[in-house]
Amino acid sequence: MSISGGPSKALERGRSIGCTAIQIFVKNNMQWFAKPFGEADLTAYRQYPDRPRMVFGHTSYLINPGARNPDFLEKSIRALTEELTRGDQLELPFLVLHPGAHMGDGEEAGLTRIVSSLDSVFASLPGGQCRIALEITAGQGSCLGHTFEHLAKIIERSKFPERLATCLDTAHLFEAGFDISTAKGFWDTIRKFDRIIGRERLAAWHLNDSKTGLGSRVDRHEHIGKGRIGLAPFSEIMRSKEFDAIPKVLETPKDEDLKEDVENLRVLTGLLEKGRNSRSQEAKKSRSQEFRSCRRSGGTVDKSLQMPTKTGYPA
Repeated sequence: MSISGGPSKALERGRSIGCTAIQIFVKNNMQWFAKPFGEADLTAYRQYPDRPRMVFGHTSYLINPGARNPDFLEKSIRALTEELTRGDQLELPFLVLHPGAHMGDGEEAGLTRIVSSLDSVFASLPGGQCRIALEITAGQGSCLGHTFEHLAKIIERSKFPERLATCLDTAHLFEAGFDISTAKGFWDTIRKFDRIIGRERLAAWHLNDSKTGLGSRVDRHEHIGKGRIGLAPFSEIMRSKEFDAIPKVLETPKDEDLKEDVENLRVLTGLLEKGRNSRSQEAKKSRSQEFRSCRRSGGTVDKSLQMPTKTGYPA
């Protein structure tokens, strides 16, 4: 959500369409720097009523901690430092960051610069609370972060691993070559993530379909169910209790009226409701089978397993 008009406006926009979690930019995402927040803006944000349950941030797209150009690298480090400071002012738990690009120097050189840059930022903010969630990327151009191994190396080599987490983007996963288009493929990918990085590092989901194909390495988001991925991974994410505590946000194309977000939210909540109905039917079937089995064996039937009457199951 944009914070145009002040950070409290992002909360207002999110709640206007029923969001329980939103992602915001802490400034204009296409500018390096911004004037400090005014006290009135911070007060309006902190005192906003009926806040979404989770609010986190995303860094500027200009920032590249892996840049080889010294001036560009210095700007990236300074901008990221300022954005984390703004994140602390807004009491955000983390900012999502694209790890960076090696700009032709190769993966190892790029990863080394990224780790050094992040360490420099964290060292300059010893009292900072806002963490960085490294986002899986599509791997377009020389962008790093398109494998779990890349993200794991950054975390393992950092002097501040406790200030690093990860964010998984469904479009980026698919575009990077992870076939999450089936339930089996999705859970195979999650098991690989757990093995290489660890589920405790998962801070957020970006729910996006993809305009481009599996392994395309081209980052193009599409509306849920309208792209090349299909609904399978979104069904798994929405229905699994394993992700109940993980915030999920959309990054699909949208106009100012947010009607596209409303439609995508409708699709996602529909998948959730479908899952609940399916589990309810399975529970009823299981109770019915246990009741019949118990009657055949002459056993005692718990009242909670009784077949439904005309008024339904006992409370």
